[in-house]
Amino acid sequence: MMTTSKTHISAFATAALFLLALFGGVSAAQARTTILLDSGWRFAREDMRDAQNPAFDDSPWQKVALPHTYNAEDGEKGGDYYRGPAWYRDHIILPSAVAGRRAYLQFDGAALTADVWVNGKSAGRHEGGYAAFRFDVTDLLKPGRNLIAVRVDNSKLKTISPLMGDFSVFGGLYRPVHLVLTSALHVDMLDSGGPGVYATASNIGAASADISVVTRVTNDSAKPMHALVRCRVLDATGRQVAASSSPVDIAPGVTQAVEQHARLRKPRLWDGVRDPYLYKVVAEIFDAPRMLPRDVVAVPLGVRSFRVDPEKGFFMNGRHIGIHGVNLFHSERPGKGTAVSDAEIDADFAILRELGVTGIRMVHFQHPARAYDDADHAGLVVWTEIPLNGAIDPGPAFQANILEQLRELVRQNYNHPSVFFWGLGNELYASNADTSRVLAAVQDEAKKLDPARLTTYAQCCQPEDDPNNASHTDVVGYNRYYGWYGGDMSGIGPWADKLHAALPHRAFAVSEYGAGASVHQEEDPPLRPKPDSLWHPEQYQALFHETYWRALESRPFIWGMFVWVAFDVSSSGRHEGDQPGMNDKGLATYNRAVKKDAFYWYKANWSDEPVLYITSRRDTLRKSDTVDVKIYSNLNKVTLTVNGKPLPAQAPDGRIALWQGVKLQPGDNVIVATGRKGKALRRDTVTWCVASAP
Repeated sequence: MMTTSKTHISAFATAALFLLALFGGVSAAQARTTILLDSGWRFAREDMRDAQNPAFDDSPWQKVALPHTYNAEDGEKGGDYYRGPAWYRDHIILPSAVAGRRAYLQFDGAALTADVWVNGKSAGRHEGGYAAFRFDVTDLLKPGRNLIAVRVDNSKLKTISPLMGDFSVFGGLYRPVHLVLTSALHVDMLDSGGPGVYATASNIGAASADISVVTRVTNDSAKPMHALVRCRVLDATGRQVAASSSPVDIAPGVTQAVEQHARLRKPRLWDGVRDPYLYKVVAEIFDAPRMLPRDVVAVPLGVRSFRVDPEKGFFMNGRHIGIHGVNLFHSERPGKGTAVSDAEIDADFAILRELGVTGIRMVHFQHPARAYDDADHAGLVVWTEIPLNGAIDPGPAFQANILEQLRELVRQNYNHPSVFFWGLGNELYASNADTSRVLAAVQDEAKKLDPARLTTYAQCCQPEDDPNNASHTDVVGYNRYYGWYGGDMSGIGPWADKLHAALPHRAFAVSEYGAGASVHQEEDPPLRPKPDSLWHPEQYQALFHETYWRALESRPFIWGMFVWVAFDVSSSGRHEGDQPGMNDKGLATYNRAVKKDAFYWYKANWSDEPVLYITSRRDTLRKSDTVDVKIYSNLNKVTLTVNGKPLPAQAPDGRIALWQGVKLQPGDNVIVATGRKGKALRRDTVTWCVASAP
């Protein structure tokens, strides 16, 4: 299939480059320019011979815009879905003014492997589906028309983690792609996808905090460069509050780490959801003799300290904080999979803020950059982890790959104050010398990369003190589903007490707990469903979480507790509840349209916002004329009327107000709950219908 191609130009990128050139924005002395390559792509979901060749005819291919995934629909259904190669091609036109600049292609995520060509020549290969990566394409681009061709493959390969997982693996260029232009003297672009600037706060006190900044400076010119590196700390208003400058001589072809120190006076702390205050560190590189700007990179800075006590739990800035929250999977949407927009990620975090979480576990792999930004601004305590999930391959290539994925995770998220815990794995089902070796290797690498943060691991399927899997990290979490996958839901408290007594010096969290629920399946009161059944009544999930939360909140030695999961998750291997291909343990539905009863149970317990919510509201067709009315509320007093008739007011007991044995009439029944928070009246209404006797 070798014919002359019909060239399609990425109009936005081309226009932006030409405008930069026209107004002097593209020159060898200029700071970096970043161009979004989101339109004009051609796509084919199959393997193609010679598709990297500029002469290849891609005109029959589908036109797509990024972000894009090629199994958004089949990956959301039960059973098999496409796991294999696909191709993307795009053409851009570069003005002659870009000559002399360094050029990098940046991919924010491509699952699971990506082979990239520019003008028919290989730019590189990346293995791992969830981190950003860059290729130096300076010598491959030319003024005029340029072809970018990408072969993406989400096939399972034994050398690339994850090898297992209770989730669908969406393939494609599902995050943005950019062309980044820099001068020859610039901040390092090839440090495992990281920003090249790393800021750390230490010796934190009321009077001051010490700020150290490491800037990796690269000289890609053919001659030595005399540079000035300046770092500035800006407060939230943009005012400079600390600074440091360093002259440095850099040999050609060398990347040099420049460490600088500054003192921040009277620091305002990043203090969780109470006050997530952010500074900004701006690193600038100048051509010192003429003081011409060559590059500038800005990263966030939050000044905070923390510790985990095996008896008393998590402390931030000397204050105990109960970490309660959810496991957050990728932001997904029906028909889009993980190819979501920043606005959709923001919408998910708005729901989390409404829920009142103080922490989240970002499972089971690196999340989009926007998610970490949102966590910073929301003041959430984040556990984020590498995709070491379910199984390993014992060969050296697998270990090398997971170590690189760890480096990418740490480098790319080092500056986010919301990140407190590096997760080094989840539910490895085998426990042997090979799993122990891999976990020991990632633990060692994590402490080298970032000795200040703690490492953790989510243990599932071996004894709590298993030496191969659960013993390597600084702290640990346990995935426990008493009352869903076995045992009784009341067992969670005694289990925690027994573990704490057996391992009093081992700080642990409950990293997962939950139960499935369909908003289309109602049973009040519920019988216990089978996890793999097609019947997951919403009421059982609510009862499960009522029981668990009461047990967990009363045990401060548990440093964190994370519901599985915030939103229903696509999982092609499941066939349960009301929808195949879905893990329905979310507190809200996959499309975010419905927040389940259990969502409001936690909102009543976690949020400062007034909550008044009638449960079982979707059980609209009642078989009996006698019902219990249960309300979740954090108000002091709740009143109830049934068809206009008042019932005695109640003060919620443990966030629950319950009226038992309420009589309904045949036909529609209007139930109205009211309560006050200050002067504001809160009101909730449901209508339940009782069928008339024949």
